[in-house]
Amino acid sequence: MTLPILISVPHAGSRVPPEVAPQCALSEKDIREDADGGAAEIYDLDSEVAAFLTTDVARAIVDLNRAENDRRPDGVVKTHTCWNVPVYRTPLTEPAIEALLARYYRPYHRRLRELAGAGVRLGVDCHTMAALGPPIGPDPNLERPWVCLSDGEAACPTEWLTSLAACLERAFDHPVSINVPFSGGHIIRSHAAELPWVQLELSRAPFMTLAEKRSRVLTALNAWCERLT
Repeated sequence: MTLPILISVPHAGSRVPPEVAPQCALSEKDIREDADGGAAEIYDLDSEVAAFLTTDVARAIVDLNRAENDRRPDGVVKTHTCWNVPVYRTPLTEPAIEALLARYYRPYHRRLRELAGAGVRLGVDCHTMAALGPPIGPDPNLERPWVCLSDGEAACPTEWLTSLAACLERAFDHPVSINVPFSGGHIIRSHAAELPWVQLELSRAPFMTLAEKRSRVLTALNAWCERLT
């Protein structure tokens, strides 16, 4: 059965675009640690859902889950990673930032709007999170739950959020945190007018293999879709 779900995986990429590669100061390790490790494998659900979208561009370069005007160090076009590592040898110019937004950020959000059409009932913005909170984050150095589900302050009906959390708890045989440490990012908040959205975060702690995490997520999504009327 094709699930009536739109899957978004915005932070699985590791590519540094050629426009900024000469100025980029990050090592491969830095890029990998700022990205959602394992997300590409866990959320490899293109064949299971009605719509799917991802990118190969590194989160450290363009963060698709930030507002376009978010110019914080860990904002949409970052100056520092979530581990407080400087991204560039010299600051980017405004034209360079605008070029990144035009080429990578806006097309992703435009495509999300296009995919929120017939046959899709719910959007799920999919992430992985460090097992311990990084320095730039809501929970520095704190251990994180296995699974966090968030609704961005009513980006989806409350009963949908709680029922999906229950399905995830059964699939993982482990408690699911709702809106802690994350309450939902820009993607689910900005696209909620088009489609109900939730944000799903899985810890990168090795409590299961990536393949097993994928299987449990798919089990939960299937169980939740069976409840839809």
